[in-house]
Amino acid sequence: MNKTIDIISLGCSKNLVDSEVLMGLMEANGYQCTHDSDDPQGDIVVVNTCGFINDAKEESINTILEFAQAKTEGRIKKLFVMGCLSERYLSELEAEIPEVDGWYGKFNYKKLLKDLEGEAFKVCEGYRHITTPSHYTYIKISEGCDRHCAYCAIPLITGKHQSRPMEEILEEVRYLVRLGVKEFNVIAQELTYYGVDIDGKQHIAELIEKMADIKGVEWIRLHYAYPTHFPWALLRVIREKRNVCNYLDIALQHISDHMLDRMRRHVTRQETYELVERLRKEVPGIHLRTTLMVGFPGETEEDFEELLTFTKWARFERMGAFAYSEEEGTYSEQHYQDDVPEEVKQRRLDKLMRIQQQISAEIEAEKIGTIQRVIIDRREGDYYVGRTEFCSPEVDPEVLIPVHERELKIGEFYQARITDSEEFDLYATTITY
Repeated sequence: MNKTIDIISLGCSKNLVDSEVLMGLMEANGYQCTHDSDDPQGDIVVVNTCGFINDAKEESINTILEFAQAKTEGRIKKLFVMGCLSERYLSELEAEIPEVDGWYGKFNYKKLLKDLEGEAFKVCEGYRHITTPSHYTYIKISEGCDRHCAYCAIPLITGKHQSRPMEEILEEVRYLVRLGVKEFNVIAQELTYYGVDIDGKQHIAELIEKMADIKGVEWIRLHYAYPTHFPWALLRVIREKRNVCNYLDIALQHISDHMLDRMRRHVTRQETYELVERLRKEVPGIHLRTTLMVGFPGETEEDFEELLTFTKWARFERMGAFAYSEEEGTYSEQHYQDDVPEEVKQRRLDKLMRIQQQISAEIEAEKIGTIQRVIIDRREGDYYVGRTEFCSPEVDPEVLIPVHERELKIGEFYQARITDSEEFDLYATTITY
């Protein structure tokens, strides 16, 4: 058996970090790793699964079955599965897909290396094989969640919130800076809870401030805040530290008190309005990304109209939305009837997104004529493709700069004047190096 291993990452960026950690351990022990290859050439495949919603679970199962067939046909020799899906459904999956050589969950996946190498394997903690473009990466600061929202299966999969030690995170940032990483997207299921499980206090502001003080860190962007008990000290850090992006990803889900109560969000309509107002007041120019849900059990037309009114008022710079999907074992699955018809869910989702598309188009058009600091991610056809501080990789608008203007370097920053806009993208011309 050769020592080439392909790792397939499904789901969120938190999963991607786990894959990168495993790849680092594998490479330290003599394996050659590829990631998300369209045509795996090695004898071993590891599928890192997602189990969050039905579509993600279906994608994970289909991917496992695809490689199980490849093993049956002799195109690969070993197949291993890790991640959220196998953490939650281990016994069922073992019985249904016997072609898999080993199943690992969300937290014991490093055991895979021991099972392959025996006791002689080399431990190499802290090393990651970065699979993103070399100038940006993701930093996971915690696992799990203590919030227990009615619709969410994450606590059932990952358990209680566990913060990583602060110095461990900071050392990882220093290490990644030495590798050439400039942009750090901080991720957690609930980053504003960071530190509470350690000493009862929120330490996210302290952590981000210390990250910002590390030489070589150009951008820090924050993902997945929670509206209840928001750590207001964090806003001072965003406002005062030039390398902390004016950007915050904070999932709000809904606005009507009826829905927020049924969702077990522990926040009210009035508190949510006040939160958005304060975020914008204390950090002028901040770009807010949020996620909203339609079709939750019991959602009335009045609830939905409240959501539309809120969306028009808040004018989120970035917004994603999805229709409720019942998840096994959650509070809503056990206590509510999924009583909003699928066609109603889809109609509401479409209407909400049409409003947001118009808002997004107007907000991006307001940037025409402004000068923005842009990092270049790649060249694609006739354009260099980059992002401003207000744009997270893969999910937010991009900046398109014609390649005929001048040669630009991937991973470098440039000043650019915005010349035009579309619904979700900007066009620009560089003005300085």
